[in-house]
Amino acid sequence: MGVFTYESEVVTTIPPAKMFKACILDGDKLIPKVVPHAFKSVEYIEGNGEPGSIKKVTFGEGSQFNYVKQKIEALDKENFVYSYSIIEGDALMNTLEKITYETKLESSAAGGSICKTTSKYYTIDDFEIKEEGIKAGKEKASGMFKAIEAYLLANPDAY
Repeated sequence: MGVFTYESEVVTTIPPAKMFKACILDGDKLIPKVVPHAFKSVEYIEGNGEPGSIKKVTFGEGSQFNYVKQKIEALDKENFVYSYSIIEGDALMNTLEKITYETKLESSAAGGSICKTTSKYYTIDDFEIKEEGIKAGKEKASGMFKAIEAYLLANPDAY
């Protein structure tokens, strides 16, 4: 098994507390509403959002994948840190054991936030990750983040 790590940053004008609440704490409801082609539905199989919970995310029409199961690893509401692993689903493509994401929102000098994400891809055997595929996934995630930012700017009292 190999581990491939990828880090990314997205800057937003939304303060960390508001973005964390919208993206992470209420993301299961907000993302299908704001970006319906991304997620069709989110349902908890075990737990209700605390670490150890498992949820099934069904992707929207047009996605190359059908679903994933995510296990929440950590949720730190005070420091705006969220970590989860994809443990099942066609996004693992029979070549990955799991994918772990850690997202941290930090204050930016301009009053908004910097969203820092570390992704770790745990490969089966000697499978090698292609960076193009990782970048394509990150662009979709960044687009979703920007769509939530646009929603919050258009609806300043939403959160």
